[in-house]
Amino acid sequence: MTSCSDRLTEDQRFESLANQYINELLESDPELATSLGDHRFDNRLKDYSLIGLQDQLRLHRRYLSLLSTTNPSRLSATNQIDRDILISNIEANIFQIEILREHTWNPLGYSIGRAIYGLTARDFAPLKVRMSNLIERLKAIPRVIEAARRNLKNCPRIHTETAILQNQGTVKMVREELNDYLEQVPELKPEFRPAQVQAVAALETYGSWLQQVLLPNSQGDFRLGIDRFRSKLKYNLDSELSLEEILRQAQQDLKLTQNSLFESALPLYERYFPEKASARSGEGKKVVIRAVLDKLAQEHPSNKNIVELARRDLDSITAFVRERQLVSVPDEPIKVIVMPEFQRGVAVAYCDSPGPLEERAETFFAISPTPADWPPERVLSFFREYNNAMIQNLTIHEAMPGHYLQLMHSNRFHARTPVRSVFSSGPFVEGWATYAEQLMVEQGFGGPEVKIQQLKMRLRLIINAIIDQGIHTAGMTEKEAMDLMMNEGFQEEGEAGGKWRRACLTSTQLSTYYVGNIEINDIRKAVEAKQGSITDLKSFHDKLLSFGSPPPKHVKELMGL
Repeated sequence: MTSCSDRLTEDQRFESLANQYINELLESDPELATSLGDHRFDNRLKDYSLIGLQDQLRLHRRYLSLLSTTNPSRLSATNQIDRDILISNIEANIFQIEILREHTWNPLGYSIGRAIYGLTARDFAPLKVRMSNLIERLKAIPRVIEAARRNLKNCPRIHTETAILQNQGTVKMVREELNDYLEQVPELKPEFRPAQVQAVAALETYGSWLQQVLLPNSQGDFRLGIDRFRSKLKYNLDSELSLEEILRQAQQDLKLTQNSLFESALPLYERYFPEKASARSGEGKKVVIRAVLDKLAQEHPSNKNIVELARRDLDSITAFVRERQLVSVPDEPIKVIVMPEFQRGVAVAYCDSPGPLEERAETFFAISPTPADWPPERVLSFFREYNNAMIQNLTIHEAMPGHYLQLMHSNRFHARTPVRSVFSSGPFVEGWATYAEQLMVEQGFGGPEVKIQQLKMRLRLIINAIIDQGIHTAGMTEKEAMDLMMNEGFQEEGEAGGKWRRACLTSTQLSTYYVGNIEINDIRKAVEAKQGSITDLKSFHDKLLSFGSPPPKHVKELMGL
C-alpha cells in the first residue's frame, strides 16, 4: 500500500515539473505570458525563426518525456486531472509545430498587433513601465517580420488577405494610437520615436510584401484534410466525442432546433400577421420562421449606437441575473468597447478578459463595427442579423452571464500549479456561454423575441460544427456552406459570408461551441438524474464554475457524476 508520504512525494514531483515547464514556456513565449498576466517578459517578443521553433519543440519533448514517468495513480485528484490537461496540451504543441506547421503557411501567426495592444489596454503597471517595455517590443518587430518572410511559402489566399487587413490595423495603431500614451510620458520620446519609426517602416514594407509578393503566390489549400483535422479536433476538444458522432448529433439537433424555433415563432407570426392566421395548418415552417425573423430584424442598431446599446443591455441583463439568483455575479469591472482594427476580420465580437495571472482585472467586451468600405446593402445585412434582440443575446454570450462571468469565476480557482490557468478548455468556455443563453431564455429574459434569437443562435452553433468538418474534411464549397447557413440556419448573407471566412481561417474552433454546449448540458442532466430538479441554480452554477476552465469531462468527474 502506498503511504501518504509517497503520495505527497509524487505530487511534489509532478508539481515541480509542471511549474518548471510553464515557467520555461512563458519565457519562450512572452506574448502568451503577457496575455495570461505574467509580465516578467513584457520587453520581449517570441523568437519566430526556425531556430526558435526548434528550441520550443525540444522544450515540449523534454517535459513530455519527464511527465510520462509520473504515476497518475499516486497523484491527488486535482493533480491527476492537471497532469492529463498538461500532457494533452504539450502533445498539441508538438503536433502544431511538427504536423500542422502553420508557421510555414499561416501569416496570421505573425500578426503582432496584440503583443503591442496588450501593453496599453490595461493599467496593470505604471504607464512609464509599460511604455518602456513597449519600446523594446517595437524594436523587435523587424525580427518577427524577417522570420515571416523567411518561413512563409505557399499560403492559402484567404489567410494572406486577412493578414493584410490586420497588418494595416497594426500600422495605424503603432503610428497613431500609441501617441496618446506617449504624451503622458514625454520623457520617453527620445527613445520611443526612433523605435516607432523603425517599426512602422518595417510593418509597411511587410504589408507591401504581403500584397505584392505573398498574395499572388498564395495558392495553398486552407482545408486541413481529414487526418490533420481529426488530430487537431482531438487536441482542441479533449472530448470523448468522435468526429463522426459530433456530425451525427449535429444533424439530428438541427432538425429538432428548427422545430423548436417554429413553435416559438408561430405565436409571433400570428400576432404580426393576423391576416395569415391559417399559418398553423397552411404555411411551411421556414416561411413562418423567416417572416418572424425578418420582422424582428427591422429594429436594429447602427455603427453609431451599437456599443451604447450593448452597454444598456449589459446593465439590464446583470440586474436580471442578480434578481433571479442564477449565479454569483463578479465585482470585477467590464467595459464595452469598439473592437480594435487589428483584431477585426474573424469574429464580430469577443470577450477579452484579464489573464488568470493578472492582479488587476478589467474585462473588455469588444464589438466590431462594419468596415468603412462596405456598401450600404452589406451594412444593412449585418445589422439585420445583429438586431436589437440579437444584441441582447450576444451580450449574454460574451458578457453576462457568459464569458465575462465564467472567466472571472475561473480566475478564482487556485491550485499548486497554474496548469488550468494557462491551458483553458475552449469547449468549457464556449459551452458555458451558449448554455448561459439557454439559461436566460429558460428564465424568461427578453420574452419571445430574445428566445427566437437564442434558438437562431443555437442553429448557428450546430451548423458551425457541421461546416467546420464539412469544409476541412469533405470538400464543402462556399456555396454549399452558404446555403446551409442561410436556408437552414436563417442567417443573413453578410453573417454567413463572415462565418465562411472564419471557418476557413480557424479550423476546429467552430466545433467548440456545439461540443461544449452538449457537454455542459450533459452535466446538468446528470445532476438532475441523480438528485432531481435543481432548485438552487446559484449553488449549482457556482459549483460548476469553481474548477477553473478544464475540459467538461473533468468537471463532470469533479462533481462526482
